[in-house]
Amino acid sequence: MHIGDLRPPVGAKKRRKRVGRGMGSGLGKTSGRGIKGQKARGSVRPGFEGGQTPLYRRLRKRRGVSKSARNIGLFRRSWAEVNVGRLAETFDAGAVVTPEVLVERRIVRKLGDGVRILGQGDIGKALTVRAHHFSASARAKIETAGGTAEVI
Repeated sequence: MHIGDLRPPVGAKKRRKRVGRGMGSGLGKTSGRGIKGQKARGSVRPGFEGGQTPLYRRLRKRRGVSKSARNIGLFRRSWAEVNVGRLAETFDAGAVVTPEVLVERRIVRKLGDGVRILGQGDIGKALTVRAHHFSASARAKIETAGGTAEVI
């Protein structure tokens, strides 16, 4: 095989459309623009509706963030949620649990806005848990097991 034998795969290179080069080309005379009219003669800007008041002028102006935008969760925070039971089965007694350790052990994939510890499951070990948020039941279970719940 030589460098002169190299060819691009079939269909990879497409020929440029050459308009207005005679009737035999298939794109002669009107150059694919049809017959007469505004579109045949010049360009029509985007949003132009033939003199009718365009949509962007028919609708009223809306500025800023409305209450409904807040209601649909525009400012919603995405927590990485971990249950107390999962911590109990993963970590040994006396371990320090931080968001970095949770990511390292693949318990949490993405931290998002922070780690939230929830109270599902039982914990029988004393763990030091450092997270961004604790539910009331999770905090109670960690502290009754002899551990500490520290808010970052």
